[in-house]
Amino acid sequence: MLEEIYDDTGVFQAFDAVSQIPRGSGHNTEISGFLFRLAKEKGWEVRTDKAENIVMVKEASEGMEHLPAVMLQGHMDMVCEKESGSEHDFTKEGLKIFVDGDWIRAEQTTLGADDGIAVAYILALFSDKKLKHPRMEAVITTDEETGMDGAHALDISGLQAKYLLNMDSEEEGVFLTSCAGGLTGVGTIPLKRETLHGDLLKIRLYGLQGGHSGEEIDKNRTNAVSLMGRLLHDLGEKEFRIADVRGGNKDNVIPCEACAELLLTKDCKGAENFVKELVGGYQRELAVSEPGLCIETEMVPDREASVLDRESGENVLKLLYLLPTGVMAMSADMEGLVESSQNLGIFATEKETAVLHVSMRSSKTSAKQYLAGKCRALVELCRGSYKKQAEYPAWEYQKDSALRTYIEKIYEGQFGKKPVMKAIHAGLECGLLAEKMPGLDIVSFGPDTRDIHTPKERLSISSAKRVYAFVKELLENWERL
Repeated sequence: MLEEIYDDTGVFQAFDAVSQIPRGSGHNTEISGFLFRLAKEKGWEVRTDKAENIVMVKEASEGMEHLPAVMLQGHMDMVCEKESGSEHDFTKEGLKIFVDGDWIRAEQTTLGADDGIAVAYILALFSDKKLKHPRMEAVITTDEETGMDGAHALDISGLQAKYLLNMDSEEEGVFLTSCAGGLTGVGTIPLKRETLHGDLLKIRLYGLQGGHSGEEIDKNRTNAVSLMGRLLHDLGEKEFRIADVRGGNKDNVIPCEACAELLLTKDCKGAENFVKELVGGYQRELAVSEPGLCIETEMVPDREASVLDRESGENVLKLLYLLPTGVMAMSADMEGLVESSQNLGIFATEKETAVLHVSMRSSKTSAKQYLAGKCRALVELCRGSYKKQAEYPAWEYQKDSALRTYIEKIYEGQFGKKPVMKAIHAGLECGLLAEKMPGLDIVSFGPDTRDIHTPKERLSISSAKRVYAFVKELLENWERL
């Protein structure tokens, strides 16, 4: 709980309340219902839809009725990741959040400031009876983190906004003006199994940094599932059969941990030490980029296990070893911007199939489709089937933007310096909203949030306060737009 930092804005009270409600992607009913009931209690105009999105409206203050409406937008769902050993149940429990200096954190889990802070801002703004504002239209979507399903399904009827303030960014003073489009490729490889006898070697790679597959993809972070594929390939001189390989929970998160179970079918004395030697080599190679890489092994002797037959095992090994992850191309238009990337976010061998989820992003639609085509080709070479899902468009840069010019003016007046305007490689709902509402003028921003989509996620208290004050300044001076 955050009682020690409660203030008269109501932002942290709202963030606290939202944090007590389970709201992982795919589990929207409780948080959506909470927001709907709260709006009704407050007397705000509110509606929901089949995707459980929340749309709230507060009419303009007296004297501001003639000004254009503004949309305040964020998403209610969060990425649910936790530290190894944590027993937190995201489907039933609220977050255990606490203050650590200038930061808000959660015990052993993601914080959900992405995008709980946007929800808190909206609730605080709508609750502020002294605020002078134009017509405010709040759009709080579901399942942004797993494919933007809420934005895809959003019913825009009745919305009048010509300007959109998206509050789903993580760096104060940096305003986003465009973003990449993306899709998820889902592959399924049929498996055949047989029962064999031998020594079972359990391997766990952990301690990698992980992170958001858009925001952190350019930071040279190693994908734990891909590294496990490399390990199994390099172990090839030892006689083993795969019982299980798995890692990752979200397609848009770089996996920080992966596990495998191998049945040693011949006398493979020293195999456990050989695995440790190989990982020792990886640790030296990745000492700077992944200093936390660790390995854990366990040998279970004289074991009968269900393992992949040779063809199935070879297909899994080929896929894990050959599937590219990370940055695929840098932009030729904007220095330092990732143009295209690919992330193997989920891999698991089940009883009869191996399933993989690959997130592909690009600011160029043709490049995105090229990546998807190559992924399909590799999956099919490994005797599998492939489909695309959760595709969303890029948010293209608008050369002429009245909102961007206005934000620059207000920001410089408030802080005495120019804001940074930039494009990002991560995906935002802005592209879908612009597609649904042509001509919508959009800027995205937010307070300082670090290590999103990981249990290290944290939100700066002082930054959250400054950004909220800035949003109030924008709304109260809306006639200057």
